[in-house]
Amino acid sequence: MKFHNISKLLFTSCIFFLFSSQVKSQDKFPDGTAIPKWFKENRPTDINKLGKKYILTDFGVKNDSTILQTKQVQAIIDNAAKNGGGIIIVPKGTFLISSVFFKQGTHLYLENGAKLKGSDDINDFPVVTTRMEGQTVKYFPALINADGLDGFTISGKGTLDGNGLRFWKSFWKRREWNPKCTNMDEMRPRIIYVSNSKNVQVEGITIKNSPFWSTHYYKSDFVKLLNLTILAPKEPVKAPSTDAVDIDACTNFLIKNCYMSVNDDAIALKGGKGPKADKDPNNGENRNILIEDNSFGFCHSVLTCGSESIHNYNVILRNSKVKDASRLLHLKMRPDTPQHYEYLTVENITGNVKTFLYVKGWNQFFDLKGEERPRKGLANNITIKNIDISCETAFSIEKSDLFDLKDFTFENFKIKALKPEMQNLNHIQNLKQKNINVTQVASLTQSYDKKDDSDISAK
Repeated sequence: MKFHNISKLLFTSCIFFLFSSQVKSQDKFPDGTAIPKWFKENRPTDINKLGKKYILTDFGVKNDSTILQTKQVQAIIDNAAKNGGGIIIVPKGTFLISSVFFKQGTHLYLENGAKLKGSDDINDFPVVTTRMEGQTVKYFPALINADGLDGFTISGKGTLDGNGLRFWKSFWKRREWNPKCTNMDEMRPRIIYVSNSKNVQVEGITIKNSPFWSTHYYKSDFVKLLNLTILAPKEPVKAPSTDAVDIDACTNFLIKNCYMSVNDDAIALKGGKGPKADKDPNNGENRNILIEDNSFGFCHSVLTCGSESIHNYNVILRNSKVKDASRLLHLKMRPDTPQHYEYLTVENITGNVKTFLYVKGWNQFFDLKGEERPRKGLANNITIKNIDISCETAFSIEKSDLFDLKDFTFENFKIKALKPEMQNLNHIQNLKQKNINVTQVASLTQSYDKKDDSDISAK
């Protein structure tokens, strides 16, 4: 009996030890809460489980890049939805469309060599109520639209091509004529817009040449972006405002194993703007965002909070490589909007950037709308660790009466910089530093533009 009790005690102790070890090593968000299993359970989309297959060419759509076939493709989507759902398959070839709208139970699959190409005539796009730049407005939809869906997927090895060259040229010509014109003054569609949806997976495809933002996700939960390539050029014609991923008031969002190189921010956290933005039910916070195991080419910033952003909470950027980005982390502090960025971690990053950490006021199209200036902006509980980066400027941090920076932690830095600007760290309240090695160098192997167009927007 005594032996039995001892054995039972030992067994219970072992179970407790194993459980304690598991809990101790469990992956956590910056606020200490456990990262749910959902973020780790990443399976390829199995199109054989998505219902009937609707191959475009079986329903009269022609492999012809010169004929606009939006109505034909939309009719196939509508037919699939009416008959219990299914997967719309784009076979090898190029098919020209403007905006199509997916319905509940329908999905998109692009075969290897398949391309859905956007029209470069804005007259082919309708005007609808949509979300743009932190506002709910009348504007143009994307090429691929999904609203209010549960379980929507886009997958395959093909391409969504926004065909943006004509739009880019028109934008820069308008800016030449009117330097104060906004992004939305020049009419341009996006490539993917998913709104009010959940359990979304976009995987495997290439998304390129967007006229405006490349992909935009609004008020959606449990979204996974896996193994994507998102591209927009900076030359010979710059593709303006072609953010790779805009996360707008979303919760539980994973970006993994993607490559992004665009002429604006790679990943931007948005959510609303204006002095009463936090009171508007159309706006919202971003929460539980995990960005890991990605590679970044040229972009304005790898990760940006703003320029239309209210509250970002529990954000992780980790285990990634960067080459030629203008900034690694950019905190845009907008003085006409109540803002709070908290519990953000950047870790295990290698490569080169123009500026490592960039924190300044963001005054683009400043508008108090007749209201008083909102409360001070705040960025706190920001952790950056395990960094091996070469850069032109290490710390471009502005001191301001309009926002506070506090409770930052820097750990294990190996930074080579032409301009360390270490004195700018004095603008951060309660900064904790451990094993910080910032070395000033006379030259770098990588050269950067003296002024790229990412600087223009801040004015």
